[in-house]
Amino acid sequence: MLDLSRQPLGFGAFKIGRNEKIKYPTGYDLPSEADAIRLLNEVLDLGIGYIDTAPAYGLSEERIGKGIAHRRQEYILSTKVGERFENGESTYDFSAEAVNASLDCSLKLLQTDFLDIVLIHSPANDVEVLTQTDVVDVLQQRKAKGEIGAIGLSGKTVEGAKLSLEWADLLMVEYHLEDRSHEPVILEASKRGLPVVVKKGLSAGHLSPREAIRFLFSNPYVTSLVVGSLNRDHLRENLNLARQLAEETCLPKKSSYQPPTPSRWEDGGPSCT
Repeated sequence: MLDLSRQPLGFGAFKIGRNEKIKYPTGYDLPSEADAIRLLNEVLDLGIGYIDTAPAYGLSEERIGKGIAHRRQEYILSTKVGERFENGESTYDFSAEAVNASLDCSLKLLQTDFLDIVLIHSPANDVEVLTQTDVVDVLQQRKAKGEIGAIGLSGKTVEGAKLSLEWADLLMVEYHLEDRSHEPVILEASKRGLPVVVKKGLSAGHLSPREAIRFLFSNPYVTSLVVGSLNRDHLRENLNLARQLAEETCLPKKSSYQPPTPSRWEDGGPSCT
């Protein structure tokens, strides 16, 4: 069973792979491959053992594979299906063929034979995606084959999140001081024993990290927060605060999740077209 209770802070690997069409208050230069790999190793050295990426994050999956596949036992790896970002635009495809191809590509780029978490990367019509496409069935099939540990939704609406509780192993929701609409779903997920991962908990950089993180972990049903940063010191400060506040919550801690054995990939630079 997936257990994120010892990972209150996850590293969101968006910024190491993409700097176009962003929602952050200020832009940033895309780090070089060498700088991205250095940061990824520093993330693990800090004790952050949860890495969140997606095909829509540009070069992110490829850089994770090149940079830390050799340390695969040290982190829980999460990626997504459904969205791609090419030529400056996002496109969505939740057909069985597209989802299977996306998973195969992610496994290759990330240089692993096992994905701890795969989330549906849904646009605003997440209810339609869940009810009128094959994406959930495909994820369940690949999970049954042993290629995926846990599946869930990274959606947009409260209605979509509620629907996903019927099959999901975890939930990723947007939740912060300026948007508390998912609070009832967070509570319901907890009642069902599902981990809840928060995305955009700092409102894409519009909120003070200290204030935002303190708010999130005042809710004992929040399991983990994913944050993206290119600054090691900021990551360390956020990690220390998240650990402190997570320990202060009243929920009991579960036993540690054991990541899979490392993949047996040959050295080289995989690509996916």
